[in-house]
Amino acid sequence: MFHFDVNELRAIQKVRKLHQKQMEEIHRLHLKHRKALLDLSQKLGINLDKSLKREFYRKLIHLSSLWIPGLIYFVHPLHAVAIFSVIFVGDLFLEYANYRKWKWARKSFGVLFFKTLRKKETKRSQFQPSGSLYVLLAAIVCTLLFSKPIAMIALTVMLISDTLAALIGKAMGTRKIYRNKSLEGTDAFFVSALIVNMLYNPLYPFTYVSVLACMAAVVAEVFEDKIKIDDNISIPIFVGLILTFLG
Repeated sequence: MFHFDVNELRAIQKVRKLHQKQMEEIHRLHLKHRKALLDLSQKLGINLDKSLKREFYRKLIHLSSLWIPGLIYFVHPLHAVAIFSVIFVGDLFLEYANYRKWKWARKSFGVLFFKTLRKKETKRSQFQPSGSLYVLLAAIVCTLLFSKPIAMIALTVMLISDTLAALIGKAMGTRKIYRNKSLEGTDAFFVSALIVNMLYNPLYPFTYVSVLACMAAVVAEVFEDKIKIDDNISIPIFVGLILTFLG
């Protein structure tokens, strides 16, 4: 057993009180800075709600698919299609197993990705594929239909511009132009799509056709509900078709 003398007990008491004061001060500073951050975000017109946090995590996963254009560049198109197809079938099986609530699938898919899914993707009345399946399907279609540079540009625009449109639209979007689409998010999409096309200039020349392709991508993004095709597919298809036939 441990024995403490009076002085040691007093010292322990002082440390505990000091620790308690420190924790109270940390809590006070946290509340103060949180309030200051919220006030600043309101002044700047930035939304910091939970939906933005969910969208941020979702789009991080979306951006992680940038390996797809890289694979298209380095391997033969048929090899790329084969790899995308295998991953697509595996992902489809995993998502369906998760929908059927099989235990192993719930642990592997549900735990990792459930918080990033949209409401329509969590409905239990019917199977609803997630965005990752549409991304893989777009990769397969673009690799089969378009040249390497065009397929890479089309998919990169979809991955980067769609991400920026969603995050900036949710954080700073105040002027709605169509349903839940904001002018700020749409501008972010268009400008980033132009930049993506410019960065690919050594592989594919940046011309007025590139601008037209970016405008078509904006249409696919904004009017997704009218087109009735998931924008993960429609955006790269629109971009690829215009660059192919007008470029």
